[in-house]
Amino acid sequence: MKIFLILTGVFLLIFSCADQGKKTSYEDRTWWKEGVIYQIYPRSFKDTDGDGIGDLKGVIEKLDYIKSLGVSMVWLNPIYSSPNADNGYDISDYRNIMKEFGTMDDFDSLLKGLHERDIKFVMDVVVNHSSDEHEWFKQSRSSRDNPYRDYYHWWPAEKGTPPYRYSLFDPKGDAWKYDSITNAYYLHYFSQKQPDLKWENPRVRQEVYDIMKFWADKGVDGFRLDAFQYAAKDTTFPVLPVGYEKNVIKYYGMGPNLHSYLKEMYEEVFSKYDVFAVSEGAGSTFEDAHSLVDADRNELQMAYHFEGMDVGNSLDRFQLKEFKEVYTKWDSAFAKKGWLSVFLANHDVPRMASKFGNDSPIFREASTKMLNTFILSMRGTPYCYYGDELGMTNIGFDSISQYQDIAAINGYKKVIDTGGDVTQYLASLKFLSRDNGRTPMQWDASEQAGFTTGTPWLPVNDNYKKINVAVENEDPESCLNHFKKMVQLRKDNPVFVYGKYTLLLPEHDQIYAYTRELDGEKMLIMLNFSPEVATVEIPVKKDLEELLMNNYQNVFLKDRVLSLEPYQAFIYKLKN
Repeated sequence: MKIFLILTGVFLLIFSCADQGKKTSYEDRTWWKEGVIYQIYPRSFKDTDGDGIGDLKGVIEKLDYIKSLGVSMVWLNPIYSSPNADNGYDISDYRNIMKEFGTMDDFDSLLKGLHERDIKFVMDVVVNHSSDEHEWFKQSRSSRDNPYRDYYHWWPAEKGTPPYRYSLFDPKGDAWKYDSITNAYYLHYFSQKQPDLKWENPRVRQEVYDIMKFWADKGVDGFRLDAFQYAAKDTTFPVLPVGYEKNVIKYYGMGPNLHSYLKEMYEEVFSKYDVFAVSEGAGSTFEDAHSLVDADRNELQMAYHFEGMDVGNSLDRFQLKEFKEVYTKWDSAFAKKGWLSVFLANHDVPRMASKFGNDSPIFREASTKMLNTFILSMRGTPYCYYGDELGMTNIGFDSISQYQDIAAINGYKKVIDTGGDVTQYLASLKFLSRDNGRTPMQWDASEQAGFTTGTPWLPVNDNYKKINVAVENEDPESCLNHFKKMVQLRKDNPVFVYGKYTLLLPEHDQIYAYTRELDGEKMLIMLNFSPEVATVEIPVKKDLEELLMNNYQNVFLKDRVLSLEPYQAFIYKLKN
């Protein structure tokens, strides 16, 4: 499911400073701010039964590996019963496990195994829409007077064609689908297989709360609410301005009553359990985000902004200045109130090494380490996507027949139907497709990278013999071991979690430099985002005291002039 903005809500989970064993001058110290989240796409993580699809037993098998990373939370993409029109984001039964992934007993074992390792579990909940194969929708479409009719948005055909609504996944871009059974149209912001639920109906809301309670009673620690900023709608469906789909968040996000739904959800679920929630969507302004995440709202508390993912979404790549501006302005907006997340990849975007780094053999390792240094040294809760600790790269398909993603396939159909540039579309898809970030996890150099004994649902990247867990575990200088060191450095130094962020060298087109400062302790982080050596004077007055992290063997420093190797990243503690 395409992610635009994600918010993490956490309620009543504050650790005292005394519990942390260290006095600080900052307030509201919490475990979820200090933790690191590891996102797993279960379909691609580890297959144990040879069907080519990852499963829950595969995640269980790799729990010790997950623990070795140092992460404290795991977010799993949807594992519910589903026809798989959108890889599990079309749910047909919210209280059962997809057969391809295993059983409820497997889920219980996974949850137990995570908790035994002091790792918390975040479950994906897709409640902006369901599958059209969910029993609710089957009932809803059966007749106009069915009790479930008002669970979805219907437009009677006798009223004429409904006002145009854009669909993100529909081949024709039309979010209204005519259904002859009752001579009416139903709304689907995503694919035709994903009809939107009608949150304006209190019965629908109670159904969702009951589902969340079902999983919370099992011991789930948190929920990610997929596409939730779209849940509230103006059910009069007014005509929208021509071309509005170019800024769809503005017109679809933060709809009427969204805040009241979140407050109701908090009262019904979050206030009764020791859980937190991650919700897709923060509106289109800082004001929107704060209205959702500020602590006094009793709604959500962590903004997972997606603006950083909009940087570089073209074959022209990105300008470092724009990248710095995005992360700096979001940090500034939340410097005194609210909390941010930090991430560079997820299941809806390309691999970070390919998009923001350099995936050529000569620079892949250095740029991967540089990007992980960035994620783990910024203020906010880091989200790390499976395989990015290894430096996995885009697979780069050439033919539409190789893709599995519904967005890619339907987008291709739309280009064909509208007479668009197919060559340009395929070139863009090769770089930006969601399938790039969904290829199987590369465990070792054996056949299919140790992911499966069968044929994988998506091909394994050809570079798996060099980029895999087994090889990188044995190499102290690998991307994997650098990631582990950075996670530990963050754990050992609260300055990276809570410290003030100050941008340095804002106009430099190669170097991203900033400081983090807390309680008299100050760190200098310097990242070379280019394949060329970058030379610059130390951009702070204080002297360098101790080198805490470096993705190269050396730092070239003479007379306060630094020369950073291509994609070099280092962190210095500064003298007081």
